[in-house]
Amino acid sequence: MTTEATPHTEATHGYISDKARYLARLKRIEGQARGIHRMVDEDTYCIDILTQISALTSALENVALGLLDDHLKHCVVGAAKAGGPEAEQKINEASQAIARLVKS
Repeated sequence: MTTEATPHTEATHGYISDKARYLARLKRIEGQARGIHRMVDEDTYCIDILTQISALTSALENVALGLLDDHLKHCVVGAAKAGGPEAEQKINEASQAIARLVKS
């Protein structure tokens, strides 16, 4: 495993301390998606499927907000302390990520 940083990633990410928790949440989300697939395959009532889709959407949004929070506290704050063009880049990336989340 390489620790070399790229323009959009660093050797350590803000979520690294909660990685196991994020992976567990994503595994549950994956199971929810499979459950929705099964519901459609089994001709489940529309409203019941929509309820599960709403729960899945909420779960994904919670993961996204957690990752965003970790990114702001770790990556953006670290870059801001260091200053220079990387700070502006990290702030712009965060702003763009927030805009994408708001649109979804």
